[in-house]
Amino acid sequence: MRADARRNRERIVEAALRTFAERGPAASMEEIAQVAGVGVGTLYRHFPDRRALLEEIASEALERLIAFARTLAPPPAAHDSGAPGDGGGTPGWDALLRLVDYSVAQPYALLKTVGEEAAAVPPDRLREADALIAGIAERAQKEGTLRSDVTPAEVVAIFGTAVCRPGARADDPLIRVMLDGLRV
Repeated sequence: MRADARRNRERIVEAALRTFAERGPAASMEEIAQVAGVGVGTLYRHFPDRRALLEEIASEALERLIAFARTLAPPPAAHDSGAPGDGGGTPGWDALLRLVDYSVAQPYALLKTVGEEAAAVPPDRLREADALIAGIAERAQKEGTLRSDVTPAEVVAIFGTAVCRPGARADDPLIRVMLDGLRV
């Protein structure tokens, strides 16, 4: 791929990530092209239809979530006693808050729109993202900052409901209720 074509594709992907995060799956191809600073024809040369763009953006958003969650997850520790601070990494509750702040600015509603059956969104990557979020929840529970009567899998489901919707914000009522309900 030529350098200018690669830059255009990258600009389209970045513009689509921002536009879908702000407007949800209703964002138009014309809006995305405008935000990217390219013509609609250029957008369609890279992505022959809306579905192809949605799959690309959903895949990119999922990869970014995994990468970000890994920065918050504790490194594997052979001697983790479960005590606060063991194993390094960001404290569990702080990690959950940072994950929420990061996630509300991403177009995760697309993961539901595109669906798990899409080839661009492999189920093993979704499971990895869920496992990372569950690990952060487990860490917060060990530290005593997250309720112990909610399983990590339930935290993942609650997290998904709260942040995987268009217009989610860190300070919106649903996020506040979710966090208040999870905190000890």
